[in-house]
Amino acid sequence: MKYKVAEDAKPQLILLLIATVITIALWFIPYAEYLVYPIRLFVTFIHEGSHALASLLTGSSVQSLTVSTDGSGMVYSLPSNWFSALLISSAGYLGTTAFGVLLLVLVRRAYSARIVLVGSAIFVGVMTLFFGFLAPLWNIFSAQVGFGSVAFTVISGLLLTAGLLAIAKFASPKLAQFTMSFLAVQCILNAFLDLKTLFFINAPLVGSDMQTDATNMAAATGLPAIVWVFIWIGISMLMISVGLRFYAVSQKSKQQDLPFED
Repeated sequence: MKYKVAEDAKPQLILLLIATVITIALWFIPYAEYLVYPIRLFVTFIHEGSHALASLLTGSSVQSLTVSTDGSGMVYSLPSNWFSALLISSAGYLGTTAFGVLLLVLVRRAYSARIVLVGSAIFVGVMTLFFGFLAPLWNIFSAQVGFGSVAFTVISGLLLTAGLLAIAKFASPKLAQFTMSFLAVQCILNAFLDLKTLFFINAPLVGSDMQTDATNMAAATGLPAIVWVFIWIGISMLMISVGLRFYAVSQKSKQQDLPFED
């Protein structure tokens, strides 16, 4: 079956391709990781924030949310039941992919990039305040985190929040739209890179005893961790394919303030 992209989808598609090319090119540039370091932390906040939200939605308690200098993160929560543990462990990678796909859809639907960036800033700010600062403070005697981890989480979260708000307020419409597309690509690609790393960690021949979301799922369900990695990859690919479909669907309403459009 022949598949054709709608004419009014091409401006957003060009924007998405540029963001993707830049993202991939940065992988091959020495020290480029320092350039995208803030975005890596942003993706980690989305990942860990998804764990925290899943905890709240299932009636569980969040003890702390921390982000580390190497871009990794950790959420300590007390699942209320087996189903809660299942959703919480799955929420990180799938939540990050879902967030990236949501941004793709919003780009296609020509939603205001400024509003989306403000919403992203609010999300990071709320995660930082309630789970990065107040939760460890409230659970100071039981939370398994140190002062340095909490301090870095709070500082990085506040800087990311301020940066997103600054772009939303002062950047041109084209730059704000590109930032939204770039964040979408980063969330999706980083989620897949993390799943690839998770695959190698939990591969049978490796036999690593490192605790991960997949090993948590294995403990909760009895299925091997590697099986859950494949399940998450499959669900992520499905979400991405659905999101990309929006790029091929013609929109009746005229798109406003789209970059690269005459």
